[in-house]
Amino acid sequence: MRAPTGADLPLLALAVVGIGASAPLIATIAAPALAIALWRNVFGTAALLPFAWAGARHDLAIVWTDRRLRRVVVTSGLALAVHFATWVPAVTLTTVAAATALGAVQPVWNALIARAAGQQVARRVWVGIVVAVLGALLLTGLDLGGDPRALLGNVLALVGGMAAAVYVALGARARAQVSTVAYSVSTFGVCAVTLLVLCLVAGVPVIGFSGQTWGLLLLLTLMAQLAGHTLLNRAVGTVGPVVVALVILLEVPAATVIAAWWLGQVPPLAALPAAALVLVGVAVVVTSREAAAEPPVPDA
Repeated sequence: MRAPTGADLPLLALAVVGIGASAPLIATIAAPALAIALWRNVFGTAALLPFAWAGARHDLAIVWTDRRLRRVVVTSGLALAVHFATWVPAVTLTTVAAATALGAVQPVWNALIARAAGQQVARRVWVGIVVAVLGALLLTGLDLGGDPRALLGNVLALVGGMAAAVYVALGARARAQVSTVAYSVSTFGVCAVTLLVLCLVAGVPVIGFSGQTWGLLLLLTLMAQLAGHTLLNRAVGTVGPVVVALVILLEVPAATVIAAWWLGQVPPLAALPAAALVLVGVAVVVTSREAAAEPPVPDA
């Protein structure tokens, strides 16, 4: 873990704004949630494909010719599709603050996956897990007697975080063999195809949107998928994965502030301590675990 210096601070700040704008943009776009998830991955794949073809063609060939690696990548893409198919609708059902905070529990699920795989989990990590889960339960419990749509949104956000944890865990295995861009473009592609099938089966319209909607879909891809996550991945090499993982937690207050300013969506005061518990617990988990080669960057 290294302190940010030089260009790191402004780039990290820009990345936080990028990922923080994700949920408010999703809440604004006048399109079905599954269609938003689909086109975000289609545009993301299209943007990364030229770079993968130019600089990682060999890795792309390995991904699709190695049977074991192909299985990992396809499963990871399916997990990413589950993440988008649950978290994106969650943003439209509950508040931006709740959906973002509950999605941020992802590192907790990664710690539990590691324990299930036989890795030792330090006592401090368990403390962080308990605190984060308590905060998530409190945040979700606020809607038990209120709007059932909000409760469903909170549950979907939690499921989306679990699916993202599976995506990250599988990604760590795949990136040990191939470059990040080859892995990313492959999983985004699998995710896009899966979401397209879901849209067709469910009868969700994927075209015929207004020019403003298409513009917002492109802006969502540019802000969250390309600027936000690309800059965070760049920062891994200079400040280390622990700092980046902690910076990702700033997505919650950033999204809350943007939603309050842009959408007038101010969360109830009772939700703020619960969200703070989630962030504190996740921060304890992140700082207690050994840093991996890359941080658990979510694709929210």
